[in-house]
Amino acid sequence: MKRWFSLFLGVLLLLSLALAGCNSTGGSDSDSNGDDSGGDILTIGSWRTEDKAAYDKIIEAFNEEHPDIKIEFKPSKNTEYDTILNTALQSGEGPDIIQLRPYAPGMELAKAGYLEPLDDLEGIDTFTDDTISAATSEDGKIYGVPLSLNSAQMFYNKKIFKEHGLEEPKTWDEFIDLNEKLKSEGVTPIALGTKEGWLLSLAHAIVGPAHYGAGEFVEQITSGDKTFTSDEFVSSLDAMDELKKYFPDNYEGLGMEDIRTLFFTEEAAMFPLGSWEIEVLREMNPELELGFFPMPSAEGNEPTMTTWVDGSYGINANSKNKEDAKKFLEFMTTEKFAKLFSDELARIPAVPGVQTEDELVTAMAEASNTNSTPYMMLVHFNKGNPTTKATLETELQGMYLGKQSPEDVAEKLQGNAETYFDPFQ
Repeated sequence: MKRWFSLFLGVLLLLSLALAGCNSTGGSDSDSNGDDSGGDILTIGSWRTEDKAAYDKIIEAFNEEHPDIKIEFKPSKNTEYDTILNTALQSGEGPDIIQLRPYAPGMELAKAGYLEPLDDLEGIDTFTDDTISAATSEDGKIYGVPLSLNSAQMFYNKKIFKEHGLEEPKTWDEFIDLNEKLKSEGVTPIALGTKEGWLLSLAHAIVGPAHYGAGEFVEQITSGDKTFTSDEFVSSLDAMDELKKYFPDNYEGLGMEDIRTLFFTEEAAMFPLGSWEIEVLREMNPELELGFFPMPSAEGNEPTMTTWVDGSYGINANSKNKEDAKKFLEFMTTEKFAKLFSDELARIPAVPGVQTEDELVTAMAEASNTNSTPYMMLVHFNKGNPTTKATLETELQGMYLGKQSPEDVAEKLQGNAETYFDPFQ
């Protein structure tokens, strides 16, 4: 009897485990979404892993008005984001809300049918024509809600400048002189590495206009009156080559994390990068005395701040939560969102007229308004296969390895652009 009773208990135990497994499987949707009520979670894809804490606060503010919509910010590493996203979209999956690269790359997703048109989205008319153009496809439809206005400039360490008796340069010659002084006194002048190509196209966007000029040359090359082999543009590549003597040792093997560390640990005096870095640098070193200056001209012109519209947010055409996604995007068109975004991330929001309390961000916004020149390779030449922007990155890497001259780089850029750019035909 004892043996049969033990057997009976064993069968009961197996049955209870099996039932528990079935219950777990039956509730898998609820469990995997972290939603005890069984509802779906709205997912946001992004390349900004460093923004997680800020988006938690943004989502909390959104939930004050929409408590029933559960949202999860799920970013990927910036260098892996495009691959991860494209693979998911090709499989009919991906996040409900997608952070889109600005201009042509983001609109390629629209052309492929992966995005939902947003022309009728409430609040979309908040943005200026120039701003919304970064999320407008060739078919004339809007596919994204613009997020922020970026600028690229030379950050510098105020304490290091003060210690070495340096001031913000007003001319290109002054800029070179201060690099020479820093180097002679044992300080790495510029934190820049060539391992990641995007760093080079961004650095060229800062340095280039000092040599080819701002608006006039951009108008001439986009109309076909000038080319990448024009003297003005080649001189910008010469300048990039000249600056390598001020980079850190072994710069060929340094990537973003390396050069950021050199700057926030105060081993390098300057850091050519975008406005989105402000909050990251402050988190890394709260004591960092951070300043910036527009790039001084080599031709006697006004200094320049390179500007563009950063990414926008679109809706996955395959999302099962489109109505909830639209509500969140509508929230992103409001001053409430823009103020929170600006305060939490120290960035200039795309929603116009929003004031920030951050003095550095305000100064950068003002400098952008008065000294603006477009990030030409991103705004106008980010097409082709590979894109002209990507070609610049690859060829500059080759130049820094000593494999080619600035003239060679210019020739290859021109050859690439001629494959698709109508004014060059």
